[in-house]
Amino acid sequence: MSRRRGLRRLLVLGLALALIAGGIYTAVNFIQRSETLIAEKCTSVVGSRKAELATDQAANAALITAVAVRRGLPPRAASIALATAMQESKLRNIEHGDKAGPDSRGLFQQRPSQGWGTEEQVMDPYYSTGAFYDALVKIPGYESMEVTAAAQQVQRSAFPAAYAEHEDMGRAFASALTGQSPAALDCTLKSPEGAGDVQAVLAEINAAFGNVRASADGTTIVLEADGSEAWALAQWAVANAKSLSVTEVGVEGRSWDRASRNGWQPSEAQSGQVTVTVAAGAS
Repeated sequence: MSRRRGLRRLLVLGLALALIAGGIYTAVNFIQRSETLIAEKCTSVVGSRKAELATDQAANAALITAVAVRRGLPPRAASIALATAMQESKLRNIEHGDKAGPDSRGLFQQRPSQGWGTEEQVMDPYYSTGAFYDALVKIPGYESMEVTAAAQQVQRSAFPAAYAEHEDMGRAFASALTGQSPAALDCTLKSPEGAGDVQAVLAEINAAFGNVRASADGTTIVLEADGSEAWALAQWAVANAKSLSVTEVGVEGRSWDRASRNGWQPSEAQSGQVTVTVAAGAS
C-alpha cells in the first residue's frame, strides 16, 4: 500500500514539474513571439498633429533638431529643416542623387557642384545640417514664411510644393525634439540587442548639443538641464534609444521605459536633471 502511495506521489510530482516546465516554455515562447511582432517606430503627438517615423528617421530628425537647439534657433527653423530633409531624402543619409541632381548627397541632397561642399562634407549629417541652417538664417523673415517658401529659397527644388506635404511631421517632431512639447515623443522598440555604452551616448550628446554637464554612474548618465533643454535632451535620448541601447529616460517627474512600451509615465524623476540608462552587459 505504501509503495502505491509513493508511486502516486512521484507521478503527481512529475506531472506538476511537467506543467511548470510547460508553463515556463509557453511564457518564454510568447515573449519571443511578441518581440518579433513589435513594429518598431517613433511617434510624436502635439495637439491635433500626430506623425510617425521609422527609428532611423527619428534619430536623424533628432540630430537635425539638436543642431537647431545648439545654435539657439527657433523651433520653426527645425520644422522647416525636417520637412525639407523628409522630402529630399526621406530623412536618410543617402549616398546617391537622382536625374535632377546626380551628384546630390546626404540628408538634404546637397550638390557639391552647386557649392554646398565636398561629397565627404555633405555626407556628414552635422555638416549638411549646419549648411542648411546657414542658408536658412540668411532669408529675411523665414520664421514667419510658409514651409514651402522657406525651404524653396534654400533648396531651389524643381518641385517646391512637395515640401508642404511634410509640414505636420516637421512641426510635430520639431516641437517635441526642441523640448517645447514635453512627453510628446515616444518610441516603441524591441528589447536591446546588446549592452549600451555610456561613453558612446555621452559622445553623441555632446556632438549634438555641445558640452552638456554630465556624470555617469554604471549604466546611467545624469545630465544637468531643466525646462525645454531638459526635454530636448530627454526626447533626443528616446529617439536614439534603438541604436544606443537606451532602456530608460527620466526627466521632471516623468519617465520613459523601453520595456513597458507605455510612453511617458509619472515617476520620481527629479527636476533639473535628465537620467539616461542603457542596457547592462551580461553578468
